Formats: sequence, C-alpha cells, structure tokens
Amino acid sequence: MDADMKRSIILDNYQDAKNRGIPDNTSEYIKINSNNESCIDNIDIYVKLSNGIVDDIKFEGEACVIAISSTSILSDLLIGKHIDEVEYILKNYYSMIEEQEYDRELLREACVYDDIYKQPSRKTCVTLFARGIEKIINKDKNNV
Repeated sequence: MDADMKRSIILDNYQDAKNRGIPDNTSEYIKINSNNESCIDNIDIYVKLSNGIVDDIKFEGEACVIAISSTSILSDLLIGKHIDEVEYILKNYYSMIEEQEYDRELLREACVYDDIYKQPSRKTCVTLFARGIEKIINKDKNNV
C-alpha cells in the first residue's frame, strides 16, 4: 500500500470514524477509559459482549488523528468476533507495530500503520484502543 493510500484511509477514519458515539443503553456495555498520559488522547470504549462474542463497540473522546483512526479501523474489525479471535487479531496488530511477523490479510485496513515503528512516539497513539480492549477482555474473563 503506498503512502497516499495510507494517508487517505487514515484521514477517512479520522473524519468519519466508524462506531463513534455513546451507546443508547450503556448498561449493556462494559466501559473502560483509555488514555495517553503524555498528550490529549483520552477515549471511553464501550463493548457489548454476548457469550464471548463482541456484539458491538462504541467509543467517544478526544484524541489525535492516529488514535481516532486506529480506533475506528480496529473497532470495525473486531465487531462480530469471538474473544479468542480478538486476542489473536490484537497479537498480530502488536506484532506489526513492533516490526515483527504478522498476518496482513487478517489485519486488512489496519496495515496502514505498518510503518509506525518509524515514529516510536506514535506507538502509544496507535495502540490506545487496543490496550483498552485488552482491559475489557481481561475484565470479562475475570467475571466468568
């Protein structure tokens, strides 16, 4: 994927972020806050789980282009997946961020961040949502 295509996907997912908004019935969702202490990135993540399946994801907050766009892309990728699949996707995502081997087909649009390693300070932005999702998964597993 060339740089112009990556830029276009990132900007589209920032300006018209998928799954942005607070759910109508928040009591059906697990909520967690994910923030970056070194900047303004601060999002609330809402995940609705049923029998280990991610039924829905919503998010709201203020964050940079990288944090919002990656939240949009990943949230869309994770809806409908079983928790085990979510963990596998996130493992691949982190591998990509750390310049390790990963499944490109699995990550689809998220591959726009495959060269984020060139900007180490942006790793926190691009993993803001993923870290929040991990907390939610761990919270759900501990409640079972």
